[in-house]
Amino acid sequence: MDMTIKLQVFEGPLDLLLYLIEKNKVNIYDIPIVDITAQYMEYVAEMQRRDLDVLSEFLVMAATLIDIKSKMLLPKNQEEDEEEEDPRAELVQQLLEYKMYKCIAYELKDRQLDADKVWFKEPTIPDEVREYEPPVDLDELVSGLTLSKLNDIFQSIMKKQADKIDKVRAQFGKIEKEEVSLEEKMDYLTDFATTHRHFSFRGLLEKSSSKVEVIVTFLAILELMKTGKIIISQEHIFDDIKIESQIAA
Repeated sequence: MDMTIKLQVFEGPLDLLLYLIEKNKVNIYDIPIVDITAQYMEYVAEMQRRDLDVLSEFLVMAATLIDIKSKMLLPKNQEEDEEEEDPRAELVQQLLEYKMYKCIAYELKDRQLDADKVWFKEPTIPDEVREYEPPVDLDELVSGLTLSKLNDIFQSIMKKQADKIDKVRAQFGKIEKEEVSLEEKMDYLTDFATTHRHFSFRGLLEKSSSKVEVIVTFLAILELMKTGKIIISQEHIFDDIKIESQIAA
């Protein structure tokens, strides 16, 4: 009775070499080329009787192994440099690269399988719900507003200005520029409030290019608030303070 033997399929000659190295539990940096070549040739001989279509690339690797084997078996020339390159070095590099790509391929395949289990649901919020805006009681919003809260926001903006300073480049000097006066900033804010009905207190301060300009902007806002040209409001504690212009366009 004939016995059928199933030959293990490999993706290429490097895949077969990795299998033989792992099977023999040898160090990939110190391949026993004689033993590995013998086992490799046994597999190629069996493949030759079964699958001639993919045999060519395996035969090229077989020739490479035999060439390496012959170089390692030849006696070393005493006159040559003692640090002669290992004939296996290039093959080891190819095996390491192939093993890395193979591991990455397995990782990508696992991620693809995990992605098949993820489902997304499109938003189904009705338009009337998405467009709804709750009514705002301006008296209630302004009731809790104090100069202390204004100062807290001012201090947070000042800290951000300090964080923007490059600790290294600041040691090489700075470029002097003409600072903005309080009158100029008030004129600017008055013009700005004429064309912008609502705007952000924090946004104004963040546009400042220096600490001095932050201070001048803060004082200008207080002056405009005192004269009734703007009204400030805050919805919740620590929220940004909103500014409403009272200047007719």
